[in-house]
Amino acid sequence: MTQLELKEFLDSKVAAYNNNNFIHEDPVQIPHLYTQKEDIEIAGFLAATISWGKRPMIIKNCMQMMELLNHSPYDFVMNHTEKDLEKLADFKHRTFNGIDFQFFIRSLKNIYTQHKGLENVFASNVKDKSLQPAIHEFKKVFFEIPHPVRTTKHVSDPLKGSAAKRINMFLRWMVRQDQLGVDLGIWKTIPSAYLSCPLDVHTGNVGRKLGFINRKQNDAKALLELDASLRKLDPTDPVKYDFALFGLGIFEGF
Repeated sequence: MTQLELKEFLDSKVAAYNNNNFIHEDPVQIPHLYTQKEDIEIAGFLAATISWGKRPMIIKNCMQMMELLNHSPYDFVMNHTEKDLEKLADFKHRTFNGIDFQFFIRSLKNIYTQHKGLENVFASNVKDKSLQPAIHEFKKVFFEIPHPVRTTKHVSDPLKGSAAKRINMFLRWMVRQDQLGVDLGIWKTIPSAYLSCPLDVHTGNVGRKLGFINRKQNDAKALLELDASLRKLDPTDPVKYDFALFGLGIFEGF
């Protein structure tokens, strides 16, 4: 395919998957449960954090998370007591357990009280029109308070080689100005052009077949290759093609 033919092909796949039907089978439905900005971003961050494995199980466990937070995640974060945290102790999703969940709540409170919230931490650390340095700085802030060593593995760092798939997905949800309503676009201080595609096994495999990625591993270097290719197709909204790559991989076996 020529570059124009490739763009037209992928644009058609974006149109097929970037719609309300996508929400009901995807963890993005969790932040859609809420209307308050802080509820949306906390629910989204927690949902993205445990978004690995089969989607029905992810969604089930995300719903359990929200129930444990009394369906008021921001209020719980800001006003919880140590006794309130006790009921989180039995939560488990794969390797993310109650110890991790409890720390995430403590750290989120620190971010809202000491750093003006999640959006401010990321927006303050954008560099070279990229959010990857901001993710690196976010991890430092997230673990600036006493924390279990085991929990650090649940926040990726692209400057240490990770593709940071789950955080990039969370950022897509929060930043991307989606006229079709899948991504929430509640953060107005970061341009969609700075987003990176959530790179996983499906988007990676499709990206290689389309010639976007040469690198074999799904890591930070592969993400740079994918980002460069997608930004040529649409400099202002490159991560809309996540819908195309993911849809081709998951639903069409491309």
